[in-house]
Amino acid sequence: MTDPVSLAAISGVLGAIGMGMANEAGRAAWENTGALVRRAVGRPVPAPRRSAEVERVAALLREGAERDPELARMWERFASTLPTAPGLSPVGTPRLPAATRHFTDRRQALRLLDREADRKFDGRPRVALLHGPEGIGTTATALYWGSKRAGDFPDGQVHVDLHGWSARSALGPAAVAGRLLRELGLPAEVNPHGADERLELWRRLVADLRLLVVLDHAYSAAQVRPLLTSAPGVCTLVTARHPLPGLDAVPVPLGPLAARDARRLLTHFAGSEAVAAAPDAAKDLLVRCAGSPYALRTAAPLLSVHGAPGPGAADAEPVAALTESAYRALDADAARVFRLLALRDWPHVDAGSAAWAMRTDPATAPVLLGVLADRGLLEPAGPGRYRFRPAVRRHAELLARHEDGPQACAASVARVVRGHADLAEDAAHRALPQSWRVPRPARPGPPVSKAEALETLVREAANLFEAVHAAADAGDREAAVRLARSLWPLQLKAGRHAEAVPALRTAVRLAAADGEPCATGLRDRAALRFQLAMSLTELREDAEAEAEFRAAAEDERAAGHIRGHASVVEALGLLRLRQWEWPEALAFFDEAHALYGTISPGDEGHADLARALPLIERHRGRALRGAGRFEEARALLRTAVESFEAIGDDYNRARALTDLAETHLLAAAPAAALPLIDEAIALLDAQKADHPLAYARSVRARCVTP
Repeated sequence: MTDPVSLAAISGVLGAIGMGMANEAGRAAWENTGALVRRAVGRPVPAPRRSAEVERVAALLREGAERDPELARMWERFASTLPTAPGLSPVGTPRLPAATRHFTDRRQALRLLDREADRKFDGRPRVALLHGPEGIGTTATALYWGSKRAGDFPDGQVHVDLHGWSARSALGPAAVAGRLLRELGLPAEVNPHGADERLELWRRLVADLRLLVVLDHAYSAAQVRPLLTSAPGVCTLVTARHPLPGLDAVPVPLGPLAARDARRLLTHFAGSEAVAAAPDAAKDLLVRCAGSPYALRTAAPLLSVHGAPGPGAADAEPVAALTESAYRALDADAARVFRLLALRDWPHVDAGSAAWAMRTDPATAPVLLGVLADRGLLEPAGPGRYRFRPAVRRHAELLARHEDGPQACAASVARVVRGHADLAEDAAHRALPQSWRVPRPARPGPPVSKAEALETLVREAANLFEAVHAAADAGDREAAVRLARSLWPLQLKAGRHAEAVPALRTAVRLAAADGEPCATGLRDRAALRFQLAMSLTELREDAEAEAEFRAAAEDERAAGHIRGHASVVEALGLLRLRQWEWPEALAFFDEAHALYGTISPGDEGHADLARALPLIERHRGRALRGAGRFEEARALLRTAVESFEAIGDDYNRARALTDLAETHLLAAAPAAALPLIDEAIALLDAQKADHPLAYARSVRARCVTP
């Protein structure tokens, strides 16, 4: 049996708690750990961030436990009763997207994939890199092979698109690891936010699984390497448009289809009657497609519906050449929406964006998108949603610049950006209707529930991020601010911190370039800096987070926005709690409390004080508890409990009761803690607050464990 106060056991618990900070219960466990470390050492110890620091803190805890038997018992009870967060094992069996019905050739590639997957495990990750020019079928080959070998991966097959079309579009390791964890069924509230924590959890969860991982459209080896695992049951397929120097993988190059296979594929797509009816056109088309499966699929409707495609150079790049032929067969409306939607690299397009782009009736947009999909110019990306292939989009963008002109192109992009801003603002307000951080929508939509509004933001998140960049590129400060401020529910409720940071940085840069803004401009800039700092905090980028918080506080002060100023100072205190810097945290909370105290009846934000002041009291109590000042902490936490009860806030009352119970436990008074935590459990159970409830039950277990 493992000694619970051994160095390895303590290090393991510290690492697990650090990874669980994606929700409030995890952060509470982290704070409690810091208080125990302070007791062990007799002074504040900075919170560890890297593995070497975790080992150092574990050694301090072990030394303290050897000197203090009561501390050893406290740690053992704490470590043994921590809740195992729900969802820390795969949910269901993830499967790949559907493979193409018409697959031919690629025998050599399939053999190489079989060989790598079946080789005897020798400690090296099983990794293969399928690479070839755009439209050559790397994704189709990966999905086809994966569907054939599904039985060899009983724990599932996960697929993540790395969006490696360019350096800006490529997803970072934190974002990809988050998507991989979601593919395994890990709920957002237990999905760590930091890249290191996500990657470590990914490796832990798949260590004993037999799993296929498809990393589609990689940009570089650096993007892929952190995601690889040496788990013996995991096989990883990477697809890219070119070899990735620095990636230790079996290379599986894909070239043009052989002539016989190309003809077979064209016959599948166009139909044998169409090929037989126009043999010369089919022959010419096969030459022009140059063995590209995508080009063959795009060209097939031209042969079967319109006869031979127009003239084109036989040596032209096949995707661009066939895109041009398919485009010339479109009617005017379909051609125009094709051009205008391609002006930005939207992760997906739908009827709404099509209607905004060309200022048309939303009812006709789905028909136009369907035509483009039928002609192979768009690919399905979910119900009612489509995406461009990069080469197709680039060609369409060139057509738009030439045929529509710069003024019409800029106006179209602006309409799409403003459309996304309207949608995001409305959804954000409905997801967080009481939050003053979310601006009221300029154009309210039909009423929906909070959950439905958040689902809309999650579904549209990637497009909203791109819309921020598009607004910034156009110098549209108003739209960029509206969009970026509407991301707050995605950060607060959906944990999309890694994905949101680039867009928030862009919005902050645009707002910061605004010389000497008016009070409204200062408040907008402060709000954006606050949002960026909150996400950076979750990603463990503490230094940059603090710089943004301090800049936000200065903007709020200059704007005369006391509520905003106090809120930012409060956030600095919460950052210090995470860092186990208890006196500094208390100083920030005292400053925030003083600022809130200057808000008079009738002033903006006065109605918020009924909740804001008890929260500050709770935070102050937590800081005092971490510093070992238990009696003062209990007094403030009791005040917070009574204040939350007075305003009917049962959730925060339960959290304050949990804090109060933990304070008694740290003061070695479990009997006093027990009735408090029982009251908290009853309140949280009624609220269906699963994660805080699980943590509260672990606190109760500490009260009754000998």
